[in-house]
Amino acid sequence: MGVNGLMMQMPLLVSSLLEHAERHHKDSEVVSRRTEGDLHRTTLKEIAGRARQLASALTELGVQQGENVATMAWNNYRHLEIYYAVSGMGAVTHTLNPRYSPQQLIYILNHAKNRTVFFDQTFAPLVKGIAAHCPTVERWVMMVDEDKMPAELPTENVLNYEAILAKGDAGYVWPQFDENAACGLCYTSGTTGNPKGVLYSHRSSVLHAMVAGQPDGIGLCSKDTVLPVVPMFHVNAWGLPYLAMMTGFKLVLPGPRLDGASIYELLEAEKVTLAAGVPTIWLGLLNYVQQNNLKFSTFNKTLVGGAAIPISMIRALDALGVSTMQGWGMTEMSPLGTISKIQGPDLNLPKEEQFARIAKQGKALFGVDMKIVDEAGSELPWGGEESGELLVRGPWIIDSYYGGGGEKAFSIDDSGKKWFATGDVSRIDSTGLMQITDRSKDVIKSGGEWISSIDLENIAMAHPAVLEAAAIAVNHPKWTERPILVVVKRPNAEVTRDELLKFYDGKIIKMYIPDDVVFVNELPHGATGKIQKLQLREQFKDYQLPE
Repeated sequence: MGVNGLMMQMPLLVSSLLEHAERHHKDSEVVSRRTEGDLHRTTLKEIAGRARQLASALTELGVQQGENVATMAWNNYRHLEIYYAVSGMGAVTHTLNPRYSPQQLIYILNHAKNRTVFFDQTFAPLVKGIAAHCPTVERWVMMVDEDKMPAELPTENVLNYEAILAKGDAGYVWPQFDENAACGLCYTSGTTGNPKGVLYSHRSSVLHAMVAGQPDGIGLCSKDTVLPVVPMFHVNAWGLPYLAMMTGFKLVLPGPRLDGASIYELLEAEKVTLAAGVPTIWLGLLNYVQQNNLKFSTFNKTLVGGAAIPISMIRALDALGVSTMQGWGMTEMSPLGTISKIQGPDLNLPKEEQFARIAKQGKALFGVDMKIVDEAGSELPWGGEESGELLVRGPWIIDSYYGGGGEKAFSIDDSGKKWFATGDVSRIDSTGLMQITDRSKDVIKSGGEWISSIDLENIAMAHPAVLEAAAIAVNHPKWTERPILVVVKRPNAEVTRDELLKFYDGKIIKMYIPDDVVFVNELPHGATGKIQKLQLREQFKDYQLPE
């Protein structure tokens, strides 16, 4: 038995981030575009005071420690206050994704037994449609100025955010409790079955933020101005609301307006240095910038995640002076697992090789362990050649789903270590650089060969006429499956099927080239911005390939 170190025991609590910000970064700005239509300015000190008031008011309303308190809101200062008030008092901040179907939202609210739901006025019609089906909800709180409350409310028991907060005590003292207590709850956007809950702890959320902010992570400090376009209802905006308090950077919150023009306006007006979001957001921004012949004055770094980023997008951002980092992870991973960025020896590589490297998912952050296994579950070597299912473990990675279910995703190895199966098919090179070649459910198996749909999509999106592309498998009498490409063209651009297939020559082995191209007006996207390939496969299940 070893000897214990003689160090103080201080729990890693979300409230400690807020206390740190209030003492050391009190004047750092938080700028929000509100649903009321204006641009709101506050400071971390004011956020901290209002969060304490809200925690006090919620305590008076009878909210208990361990209770799930839901939000259905955009990125704004009130949502940030709720993050800290609810978790800080020992309850659980449960972010609802309003892009889910009403049926999914009803299921989630009932499964989580929420009694309180905060919502932005944008979502009043959604609340009106689901409220009658959520018997556990006792109060719906509209996040709007008291004098802007609508005359017609979406349901009964609607309270006003500012009226509730005003009844709280700004001198509220944050309680101390075990760092393993739950602080946040997100539900996954599973393509089959009901969404599953992922319950984060204070310890996991603080550790995730500490590592995410490191130079080999996102690399942020108090000099930065950060625009999280990734929603706060999507895996805690990738931990950026926690990092803001830890580092004191200026935080710019875009509210409901996520179009290219609105994002560009914020980037320039607020002198943003780093923005984070899914590829579809940057497609909209790049189109706006290119069509209007604009430039960026301070914006020079972006974190892209949620879906694989095409090399064409990395190249386009670089041409505008913006370096790209790719983050990979999952709701079940808090979410960051790897970061792909150019640094160290990579700086000497030619530009195109740098872009190809960023397009891979990157190296694991400290705390994340990963391995790839074959269909029998045996571990495969790192070398970059063999692909297998990616398994992960770490202190901010799920141990089990909230309320049970999904047991098949977890396994114990011979040494007793627990692993979570990501559902991604990947290869890892000898340096630990990981590249996802597909989701296990999306992989195309043709004549015994595995064809990466991501590789096919990346090549297609490098064509100047292609805005978006998805590669899916269709039935083939000889090869079992063959890939086809479903493509959205850029506005006013033209490309034929044959021209696009010829574009693959020399870029990939001949057998992997898609058998056909189908042009569509738009691709189906899910609640988190990912292309819904399940929907595409269903749409093209009877597709007849040309002779």
